[in-house]
Amino acid sequence: MPELPEVETTVRGLARFLDGARIERVTLGRPDMRFPFPAGLGQALTGARVTGLGRRAKYGLIGTDRGHTVIFHLGMSGRWRIDPDLPDKHDHLLLETADHRFALNDPRRFGYVDLVDTGALDAWPAFAAMGPEPLGDALTVDHLRAAMKGRKQAIKLLLLDQHVVAGLGNIYVCEALHRAHIHPRKAGGRVFRPALERLVPAIKDVLEQSIRDGGSTLRDYAAPSGELGYFATRFLVYGREGEPCISCGEGHIRRIVQGGRSTWFCPACQK
Repeated sequence: MPELPEVETTVRGLARFLDGARIERVTLGRPDMRFPFPAGLGQALTGARVTGLGRRAKYGLIGTDRGHTVIFHLGMSGRWRIDPDLPDKHDHLLLETADHRFALNDPRRFGYVDLVDTGALDAWPAFAAMGPEPLGDALTVDHLRAAMKGRKQAIKLLLLDQHVVAGLGNIYVCEALHRAHIHPRKAGGRVFRPALERLVPAIKDVLEQSIRDGGSTLRDYAAPSGELGYFATRFLVYGREGEPCISCGEGHIRRIVQGGRSTWFCPACQK
């Protein structure tokens, strides 16, 4: 699944060509993806000018001058193609401007699109329940201390909880915990301020580095340009079970299962 850095990379790629442009044509390749396309989507967007693009957690945002915002989620295999050479049967939504074509392509159709009033964006159900953005100023040591106070649940699972932090996924939680030298099984309430002071910058650093690298190329993900991200070449623990720890040189990477998902860590330097 494209995670936060992949969505951020996608939004930035789209913004280069779509921001400020007027949408001249909207074509739906089918009536639905994971969910039906919003009623009146084509009418609402045709003739509208794009006023900005953004991201909330793992969702992309396209604002228009008609007071609407398109919310898109890339699901498991979704990506935007800019000026594709040939049409593809998995291009489910096509936006055309005077100069470019933008095709939302999703072979597995786990992605979806919604259309909301921009003024009510924060009240959209998924957004209303979310914690702070991990790259924003609201993610602080004090926020994590308050969110984890007295919690017996493992810190790995708490960081995946969108109520605690918005948009963190399995790859980047594993990598951030490793950089902060925190054992993924440690109870959230037992992770004290010194460790959290390492964790907050580790979260931000691993996400920012991945964004600079264009994301992690896993399964079907590619940027709108078609380029593949290469942050996967920088993984310190993710997917490296049995390999020597690059950070400490003493331990070997272990894999455990938490909440039905794999976790990779070094038992020597993550305590």
